[in-house]
Amino acid sequence: MAKKGLYANIHAKRKRIKKGSGEKMRKPGSKGAPTKANFKRAAKTAKKKK
Repeated sequence: MAKKGLYANIHAKRKRIKKGSGEKMRKPGSKGAPTKANFKRAAKTAKKKK
């Protein structure tokens, strides 16, 4: 089974935060946060809208 993508992980974390998990999103540029290159690579494999 393939791993979930970048956007799926972001949406899942936002959902957990909304439920009150106490987590916080990482700030752009901080260690472990997705870079611009990560977003460009994720966009190449994104499903096209119908």
